[in-house]
Amino acid sequence: MKRAGGMGGIAPPKNVDEYIERVPEPGRTTLSKMRATIRSAAPKEATEAISYGMPAFVYKGALVYYGAFSDHCSFFPGSARLVEEYEDELKGFSTAKGTIRFPLNKPLPSTLVKKFVKMRVAQNELKSQSKKPR
Repeated sequence: MKRAGGMGGIAPPKNVDEYIERVPEPGRTTLSKMRATIRSAAPKEATEAISYGMPAFVYKGALVYYGAFSDHCSFFPGSARLVEEYEDELKGFSTAKGTIRFPLNKPLPSTLVKKFVKMRVAQNELKSQSKKPR
């Protein structure tokens, strides 16, 4: 399974813009829509990064990842448990432990992406509060 964002001896992308620019259509448009959807649901303080060779949003730890591959796109909500919890809403999509795959030309429904992002924000906030000294 080849990642579209930087394979074949090419240097890894320096940032998310560069990653998305390297993805051929229709995956580029799909990832751009996903990026905008995640950004709209994430807190303003969330930042973007390349992690594990793909775009990620970070907020009090890793939030979510997404990427393009040769024959599909994937969304990684950062929690296998969330993928299991929402298996009914994910019917029609290929899933694996912590991964949701979807066609290059058909983004995941934005309502679902936003739901995952908001749940991950809540999880990360809870985790960061429990780490603070009392």
